[in-house]
Amino acid sequence: MTKLFAAYRVLAILVGVFLLTASIDWVLHAINSDVPDLWWLWMMHGWIYIVYLVVAFVLTHRLGWSLPEFALMLIAGLIPGLIFWVEHRAVERIRMENPELA
Repeated sequence: MTKLFAAYRVLAILVGVFLLTASIDWVLHAINSDVPDLWWLWMMHGWIYIVYLVVAFVLTHRLGWSLPEFALMLIAGLIPGLIFWVEHRAVERIRMENPELA
């Protein structure tokens, strides 16, 4: 469970950083076409997001969490910035329910 918990945290942060950076680049590119289009950020976000979904599903399944809690984790990876709040909230709950991970 420790490795799964650590993998979830790392993947959540990576997904959040790539999504936020890609979104900022998209907005800047829309405002000024001279800004380079960093399409590879979206590709990286997509691949890491898929792995994140699998890890989040396995984690929520092992913890016995409900489907809406998993759905919140799923949606968080699609809305810029939300994943940081969801990851923080999930980590607090996991540590409360499993003191050995603290």
